[in-house]
Amino acid sequence: MLNVVLHQPEIPANTGNIGRTCVATGCRLHLIHPLGFDISEKQVRRAGLDYWKDLEVFEYEDYEEFVAKNPDAKVFYATTKARQTYCDVSYPEDAYIMFGKESAGIPEEILVDHEESCVRIPMLGETRSLNLSNSVAILVYEAMRQQNFAQLNTKGELHRLHWR
Repeated sequence: MLNVVLHQPEIPANTGNIGRTCVATGCRLHLIHPLGFDISEKQVRRAGLDYWKDLEVFEYEDYEEFVAKNPDAKVFYATTKARQTYCDVSYPEDAYIMFGKESAGIPEEILVDHEESCVRIPMLGETRSLNLSNSVAILVYEAMRQQNFAQLNTKGELHRLHWR
């Protein structure tokens, strides 16, 4: 099972949207404090709609606690500073994909020790970054694609009519 890790997220709507993506893809969500909001805020639940109750969420006081509680985790660090793109790596089915807070990303003090596990999403010119929830979706679906969308419903069906 894939794991999405948010390091000090700041915007509740992003975390809610990411929670919904996690439920849709069967991922676990890991939240590293401090958070920029109260996890029970209405905005988090609104963005996650009625899916939040189905989300498997783990919370950590800080990065050190996350590492201590997940000592064997294969972590990929999503950062605009990485040399390789998110498509250049192979994600194991139990990968942890970490994303930093919206205003600053993952601290360089963490990144510097994990260069080989840092990945980026290519962008044009001087674009700083994509929206956090969009970035999570891009990387999660790439990891799922590499696993042939295992356990996901890959059959598209119309609601009222049938495909010919």
